[in-house]
Amino acid sequence: MFTIPDLEQLQAEHPEWQMELVDGNIVVMGPSDYESEEIGAELVRLLGNWVRPQRLGRVTGSSAGFILPTLETENGKEADNEKRNLRAPDVSFVRADRLKISKRDFVELVPDLMVEIKSKSDRIKPLVEKIQLFLQLGSTVGILIDPDKLTLTVYRLNQEPIILQDNDKLTLPDLLPGWELIVSEIWPPVFE
Repeated sequence: MFTIPDLEQLQAEHPEWQMELVDGNIVVMGPSDYESEEIGAELVRLLGNWVRPQRLGRVTGSSAGFILPTLETENGKEADNEKRNLRAPDVSFVRADRLKISKRDFVELVPDLMVEIKSKSDRIKPLVEKIQLFLQLGSTVGILIDPDKLTLTVYRLNQEPIILQDNDKLTLPDLLPGWELIVSEIWPPVFE
């Protein structure tokens, strides 16, 4: 069983590795395929261009680590903090009132919005399970972007997922009032 300090030690020894701590196991993440990373970068840019000028909160990419609260208790007591999961969604948004100052460390909270982007080698089920975990722990919205199907699926706790594509419009008025995204805007352009 690895802990967050174990993960931090391993990261100090291998700063080029991107890792998550999942149920006591250290998971080394492989690099994303180019298209998936380009989609993530574009979404971070579009969100950031809306969020920052309005001081709505913070937008981060796939390297920002979140120390998640536990869902379970051990013998009625909170689990040891060092045994908690540390996860990194591909794109995250945290409201300003929840994170007033950036930290030079992992943050101990669940983002309000988390996004997973399916890489070429990813399977959908683990991505949906990760989104569901974040929603159970307090995220308001989870989004799965599937470049293979050109879809964007919006998840909310105890609601049916909404699948968007092409010229459908994504809005999140409870988190990002006034912001909207036409789904086709996140797909990489073709240059001729």
